[in-house]
Amino acid sequence: MIPRSLELAVVIPTFNERENVPVLIAKLDQALEGRAWEAIFVDDDSPDGTADAARELARIDGRVRVIQRIGRRGLSSACIEGMCATAAPAVAVIDGDLQHDETLLPKMLDALQADATLDVVIGSRFVEGGGTGEWDRDRVAKSALATRLSRGVLKDGLTDPMSGFFMIRSDVMRGLAPLLSGIGFKILLDIMTASPRPLKFRELPYVFRIREAGESKLDHVVAMEYLIALYDRMFGRFVPVRFAMFSAIGALGAGLHMAVLWLFFIGAGLGFIVATAIATLAAMTFNFFLNNALTYRDRRLKGAKALVSGWLSFCAVCAVGAVANVGVAAFLHDVQHGYWAFSALAGILVGAVWNFALSSRFTWGRYK
Repeated sequence: MIPRSLELAVVIPTFNERENVPVLIAKLDQALEGRAWEAIFVDDDSPDGTADAARELARIDGRVRVIQRIGRRGLSSACIEGMCATAAPAVAVIDGDLQHDETLLPKMLDALQADATLDVVIGSRFVEGGGTGEWDRDRVAKSALATRLSRGVLKDGLTDPMSGFFMIRSDVMRGLAPLLSGIGFKILLDIMTASPRPLKFRELPYVFRIREAGESKLDHVVAMEYLIALYDRMFGRFVPVRFAMFSAIGALGAGLHMAVLWLFFIGAGLGFIVATAIATLAAMTFNFFLNNALTYRDRRLKGAKALVSGWLSFCAVCAVGAVANVGVAAFLHDVQHGYWAFSALAGILVGAVWNFALSSRFTWGRYK
């Protein structure tokens, strides 16, 4: 008997979803009965053993595959890797938390197979028949605001650009992959805005379910990543988003630098050079931890040992900038005869150029 040709790959980005792995595969098996499919779990090295749980299933079910990513994180980039790792002509993305309605997948696949001009089929919560389930007013309002913000980069009438549940032709996806930013959690928005031509899409309604196991990944950092993704699509070609983030954090660090300098130079009466050195170290430490959490979140350092090592590395690679900072500030302070604020800011500007280049290469660059 000749095996059926593979029709569909279902990509499941995961982080700490061990309990949901066997349940989701059982649901997919039931929903896609009679179809030739495979499931690709793309796991960001979950500490709860999600990848191991998927491998246990893969040993007895050849339709299950696992990609375990080490040293990098992010839902969008995980989806891109998974979608490019299949030979199936169609590929779907579905969350591993069971909140998406897997029974919609056959209808999505039928729609793609019936219309050769269709590029994407999207599960929508906001077309007639769809819904957000038991969301509270706050979450509904936030989703509506995010959708309105997306109109600045997306002008095609899509009702649910925030959806993480969709199906796309694999050849279309592979063609777009080099153009995608891979930032944040909203891979569909990335796909729809990256395409050089308008993608033809169809939206099918579904009702968002409540989570039964595990913990929600929604947090303030996720919201920040969404805003970053919008920035990247609107302005990223002019100023790269990572540099913009690094610079914004640097500006916050500059404010901290000035506050600490005032505290020790004016308040405590220390010498300007000593006070500047203390302020520089404080700002450098602040910048390291905030950049680790935001700018380099996709390859951030975790654990006490890694954080201490990273902080030392960050300080080391920025040493040239720090020396230049203190040196320039001290020189200008002497020349200006005590105009300390201008001197300090000039030192910060000189050091900032080195900080980005060196830290990108030596502190976080090794985790690319």
